[in-house]
Amino acid sequence: MSDAPIEKEVWDSSRKALFINLDNSIYGSFAEIGGGQEVARWFFQSGGASGTVARTVSAYDMKFSDYLYGKSPAGRYVCEERLVQMLDKEYSSLTELLKDRGGNTRFFAFANTVATLNYRKDNEAHGWLGVRFQLRPGSAHNEVIIHVRLLENDGVQQQHTLGVLGVNLIYACYYNYQYPNSFLQSLLEDISSDRVEIDMISMRGPELEYVDNRLLAVQLVKNGMTPAAMFDRHGQVQQPADMLYKKNIMVLRGSFRPITHAGFDMLKNGFALFKEEVGYQKGDNNTEVICEITLNNLIEKGNFDERDFLDRVDILSGMGQNVMVSNFREFYKLAGWFQRFRLFNIRMVMGALTFHKVLDERYYRELKGGILEAFGRLFTDNLRVYVYPGQQSPESAVLTLSDIPVNENIRHLYRHLTENQYIMDIPEYRKEVLPWFSHIVLHKIKNNDPSWEEMVPRYVSAFIKSKCLFGYEPSK
Repeated sequence: MSDAPIEKEVWDSSRKALFINLDNSIYGSFAEIGGGQEVARWFFQSGGASGTVARTVSAYDMKFSDYLYGKSPAGRYVCEERLVQMLDKEYSSLTELLKDRGGNTRFFAFANTVATLNYRKDNEAHGWLGVRFQLRPGSAHNEVIIHVRLLENDGVQQQHTLGVLGVNLIYACYYNYQYPNSFLQSLLEDISSDRVEIDMISMRGPELEYVDNRLLAVQLVKNGMTPAAMFDRHGQVQQPADMLYKKNIMVLRGSFRPITHAGFDMLKNGFALFKEEVGYQKGDNNTEVICEITLNNLIEKGNFDERDFLDRVDILSGMGQNVMVSNFREFYKLAGWFQRFRLFNIRMVMGALTFHKVLDERYYRELKGGILEAFGRLFTDNLRVYVYPGQQSPESAVLTLSDIPVNENIRHLYRHLTENQYIMDIPEYRKEVLPWFSHIVLHKIKNNDPSWEEMVPRYVSAFIKSKCLFGYEPSK
């Protein structure tokens, strides 16, 4: 999936629309709900639209929308399922009514369903955009779907951004599909990154089989197009709001390269405390556990190791874990991102050695309020931190909340957080696994020391050996 370097002129939306209009082989329909006919408008204003536009439609009334596309799933109109219904209807109508010109025409259907900012400016402005398209006349269709968050504080500006983004998407489907990362970057051409966030993309079809949507998701983070991407326990890309909205979550940050017995014990005993605290019952579907990998752990010496990332996702999903990749360096920024989804309870699990670093005031010098401001953002009403005991080596003492060294000037703050249970010890743990860190396992693997296998769950060691991961070489 690596992109060949390409030097090319960046065109604005008007020129891209005109270029498509002048290609007599590209012909399709536009169905836009929620933001006006902003994408179709670019093609009409650029000239030559009769060569591209078969029809446009905006079914704002719910009854008309249901008449055209069928009942909306669960009564939701701004969702991926509704977008797919729109693409199904528009594309099938197009290819059936105009089949007489199918021998020399590459059909496409563009659709979006969007909630722009309302007049009270108190709603979440977001939407789904998609294109179903042929790259050759008469061929099977491909499909690209994206989810976006509109960040501007003005509905008219959001409509303009939506129009530019839609033109970029259609243009990229025909002219950038061979190079996935170039495809992604082209979506925000003529749009500044503070105007829109793309937090999910799916590319599929006969000409797109080589695309790995998991790598696309992490490239969105790497390119600064979104702060985080989500993968479910099956390793499939998910839109964050669909996974997280109004749920309880427990998150464990780590490199997971690979996950050790200590990491697995943190998950197991952290979740046991979590269940007891929030009243979780087996079968509840309102609770998610997430293993989070920061982007800094994916980049080594300035390069992004795609294969290494997929290996970690495969291992964790094979153990039934959801995975998140983010560009958050500080925990309070991660907490702020989670608050967007109106979660019931948030629990962050971290080792005592990591939490000791969280208490270091040097990390908050860019904040006017320093560590006090950072902790005010971190410890909201619904967030608690679970601290797993730490041990540097088998010979050193076990570190818990009562043993962590705390600077005198924040001792009262620390006492307030512990006494009010914003910070809590994980009471159960396996002492023998505490000093088993991922970097020790990696060192042993690279030095052909078989004792590394004792430090990781059996599934993990079997997976590493079968795939020869992390420098593992089978004995001859």
